[in-house]
Amino acid sequence: MTESATAKKGLHRRLYDWVLHWAYTPYAIPALILISFAESSFFPIPPDILLIPLCLGEPKKAFRFAFYCSVASVLGGLLGYGLGYFIWEAGLDQFCYSYIPGFTEEAFAKISNWYGEYSFWIVFTAGFSPLPYKIFTIAAGVCHEDVSLVMFLLASVVSRSARFYLEAALLRRFGEPVKEFIEKRLGLMALLFCILLVGGFYVLKFVL
Repeated sequence: MTESATAKKGLHRRLYDWVLHWAYTPYAIPALILISFAESSFFPIPPDILLIPLCLGEPKKAFRFAFYCSVASVLGGLLGYGLGYFIWEAGLDQFCYSYIPGFTEEAFAKISNWYGEYSFWIVFTAGFSPLPYKIFTIAAGVCHEDVSLVMFLLASVVSRSARFYLEAALLRRFGEPVKEFIEKRLGLMALLFCILLVGGFYVLKFVL
């Protein structure tokens, strides 16, 4: 591992610990809202890191926490869409390629091509799965001719709510025993589900 990669990994770990520590402070809910908002457009740590301990600590409020996550994340996604729409060619492209993990020119080209064909389902998959949602919100704004604001908003509301409410429901019902499953398996299962869903619609389109 290069020195640069090691430094980035260390920074990511520090950010992870910083996000997690808010769960044990009086400012947990404002932190959850702000991190959910920021993660949809530029922040690298997902709000699930904070949502999980909050739901475990107060199971009866799990759906309320999921609501905060969902609303803030959708609003943050709208910010990402707006950034891509208005200032992509004013230098945002180079910023994204340099500072947002996974946001490369190759990745952007692929996402742009996907939006040309699938639009709604790409936003839905990014919002529901462990894929870096921020990359797709910014790219959606750049590709606004293929991804209308109304369609983007609808896909974001459905996918983000489904993701956070599913986590909250599992944590409320099963508690601590399901924590490891959510952290290590739920995201991959969600991604597989989205791939199968999109693939199924593609097959139907081809057959019909």
